[in-house]
Amino acid sequence: MASDGKTGLQLRSLIKKSGELEISLVEVPTPEPGPDEIVVRVEATPINPSDLGLLIGPADLSTAKTSGTKEFPVISAKVPQAALGGLAARLDQSMPVGNEGAGVVVKTGSSDAAKALLGKTVALLGGAMYAQYRLARAKDVLVLPEGTTAAEGASCFVNPLTALGMTETMRREGHKALVHTAAASNLGQMLNKICLKDGIPLVNIVRNKAQADILHKIGAKYVVDSSAPTFIDDLTNALVETGATIAFDAIGGGKLAGQILNAMEIAISKTAKEYSRYGSAVHKQVYVYGSLDTGPVELPRGFGMAWGVGGWLLTYFLQKLPPADFARLRQRVVDELKTTFASHYTQVVSLPEALSLSNIAIYAKRATGEKFLINPNK
Repeated sequence: MASDGKTGLQLRSLIKKSGELEISLVEVPTPEPGPDEIVVRVEATPINPSDLGLLIGPADLSTAKTSGTKEFPVISAKVPQAALGGLAARLDQSMPVGNEGAGVVVKTGSSDAAKALLGKTVALLGGAMYAQYRLARAKDVLVLPEGTTAAEGASCFVNPLTALGMTETMRREGHKALVHTAAASNLGQMLNKICLKDGIPLVNIVRNKAQADILHKIGAKYVVDSSAPTFIDDLTNALVETGATIAFDAIGGGKLAGQILNAMEIAISKTAKEYSRYGSAVHKQVYVYGSLDTGPVELPRGFGMAWGVGGWLLTYFLQKLPPADFARLRQRVVDELKTTFASHYTQVVSLPEALSLSNIAIYAKRATGEKFLINPNK
């Protein structure tokens, strides 16, 4: 959808106190950059699982309806009353959506750093990316290498830095190998490529054979299927071979985190020199970083006393990272953008198309191999 440059469309999500989600497009003035700021014409921004929490929240999509016009569609859906208590801080606020994206710098402030970016294709992280124009500080954007398209750079923050953050966390906490669940995802494939390149043993947990095949094709060595009757034995054997004692879990609720901890304890005990009634002294850690299952995390206790389950979020990890280390990770993403960190999309949609019920039904499932890219200026 073309824009006159003076105003631009922005996608907004609103949850009302009455218990209704409303997703719509609004026309907003294109911001004027300050001295150290730039305006980016957004040409590519992905729909990541991390975006859906704000975009859709806990709304019941079986109640979703569409109204408005073709150019300005409005989606509404019911939000269960039980979920409203945890949403107090966002109720009745129209919120812009979209964590990351890329585009061309079309206007700059007066500083040399800002003016140097005019016409450059850049990537940025920071919210409100489902919009035709985005104001940013010059120092916050990543200049993409010559010949890189906005689509190729659109996903160069969330998934790549999350995958690198996992291996960085593993090293910093003294582990030598790791486990990843929902491992055939776009992120999971990146993590495999990193681990293969860096010589890190990685145990991939998937939910079916088709997902296992995806990982085997890119060279993954340890892939276990949680739907197989031999799952626990397969997982334990992979843990014995790799010595993995840290896991990153995208599922969240259910039994999987507990199964991983128990399998780690069994794997450790197989090589233990002596028996301890308290279990092994080796610390076993599961970090929950996703919530594909929003139910309770079940932890049947069979893993001794040296263990931990906690949350892991990229934002918090990066805030604690020394600036030099953050710069090193960002540079690796740039260097390997078309190899290790290449993202693949099944559909490119405009802002109005992102609000079609048929498209929402697909991307809200967060299914492997169904990744959408929005081009707000399409």
